Amino acid sequence: MGFVLNGDGISCVDLDHCIVDGVLAPWAQRIVDRAPGCYVERSPSGDGLHIWGYASVPQGRVVSTPGGGKAEVYGWGRYLTVTSRPWGDTPSRLGDLTGLVSELIA
Repeated sequence: MGFVLNGDGISCVDLDHCIVDGVLAPWAQRIVDRAPGCYVERSPSGDGLHIWGYASVPQGRVVSTPGGGKAEVYGWGRYLTVTSRPWGDTPSRLGDLTGLVSELIA
């Protein structure tokens, strides 16, 4: 199952290779902490996360994060697999990603 991001305001922050032996890397934890109220799930690889929410993303970007990680930010023109494997006690809803997205793509 998947979701096509078509610019309607639903966005995703994709964190690759941030889970090692079931533990979230500190750089990724800081990003997840900036997205309260957003649905967070494991990516298909099992070692990454997708953070789903609402934000305007005019153009997808890949950004380096403090601590050596990489985040991909998308709002349109992408198909992302939805795994339905929640991370932690994430809520089952989309929250506001505006602040996090602005911070990541600044």
